[in-house]
Amino acid sequence: MPWKETHVIDQKIKMISDWLSGEYSITDLSRIFEVSRKTLYKWINRYETDEYSGLQERSRKPVTMPRATPPDVVAHILASKTQHVHWGSRKVLAWLRNHYPDQTWPAASTTSEIFKRHGLVKSRRRHHHTPPYTEPFLHCNQPNEVWCADFKGQFRLGEGKLCYPLTLSDSYSRYLLGCWGLVHPTYVQTRLHLEMAFREFGLPSAIRTDNGVPFASVALGGLSSLAVWLIKLGIRPERIEKSHPEQNGRHERMHRTLKAEAISPPRKSFAEQQRAFNRFRDGYNYDRPHEALGQKTPGAIYRKSSRAYPARLPEVTYEGNVTVRQVKANGSIKWKNNELYLSGALAGEPVGLKQIDSEAWQIYFSFHPLGILNERTQKIISE
Repeated sequence: MPWKETHVIDQKIKMISDWLSGEYSITDLSRIFEVSRKTLYKWINRYETDEYSGLQERSRKPVTMPRATPPDVVAHILASKTQHVHWGSRKVLAWLRNHYPDQTWPAASTTSEIFKRHGLVKSRRRHHHTPPYTEPFLHCNQPNEVWCADFKGQFRLGEGKLCYPLTLSDSYSRYLLGCWGLVHPTYVQTRLHLEMAFREFGLPSAIRTDNGVPFASVALGGLSSLAVWLIKLGIRPERIEKSHPEQNGRHERMHRTLKAEAISPPRKSFAEQQRAFNRFRDGYNYDRPHEALGQKTPGAIYRKSSRAYPARLPEVTYEGNVTVRQVKANGSIKWKNNELYLSGALAGEPVGLKQIDSEAWQIYFSFHPLGILNERTQKIISE
């Protein structure tokens, strides 16, 4: 019969009693109690040494820990951390080595564990980050090659509500295509206003944004639902590097002027604020000369795109040498008897896989590369 964890000591006593009776051999007891002969001999030896007290569970902790940090060193480390609450392990160790150069101090990792063990640091929550954008940016030599979109930092209106300004500009001409005060920076609201711009001005070749919602996500290839929609329209979603707003510098510079002329101070209501945005847009496009444009206005340079917004969203297609898989509702595809998760944003869409060597397949959504599948490991490396 098996030993149950809740009755271990009872099983040991029963085993010793059966052994003392002389009616059972070690082999018999091993079969009855379903333990190894080695384990039986161990408990018999403990019984012979300490009788029934020897059958109690013993700590598995080593009797000695020769590599443990000495208590006086731990005390010094804790005292230093208490004096310098905001210092990390490396700073604390550097300070201790400067003040006590003759003492041997542990590694920074060990010091961090000492801090954790004594409750002096809090574990940081792990954040998922949008994968880096690896494709080179499109050159901007004429209007509508690259548009720039962003949410200018939210601010509170006079009536107390938050306003999220969505801005859209043509990078080449600096033409401000739109500036709208939104209640929330959601996918639905952002798509609605981009669609308004597409109907009025046509389609660009690319839209450059940051890595925030709703433009990007932490999913494969950084795709969001908005990015999927743009790709289906033949628009390339470009993402600047994290903490590098200078990669969208022209748009960011416009934001400084927008804040000074249309946001400071905030208007009382959404209606008043939108009127302020509209006045700013007209003046920025047609009255304000721009030094980088030879003192011309953006309105004198910008021309509408020759690519009209389609009445119906085009279907995604692939060339004949590309293997196509349909993304399931849960965001995964079936590949060689395995289920591979790609992105929930791609649910219902076709993706293409193109073999690039004996083990690797490049995964695409339309023209947009998502990642590389290693067929042997069944792992996907995000683009």
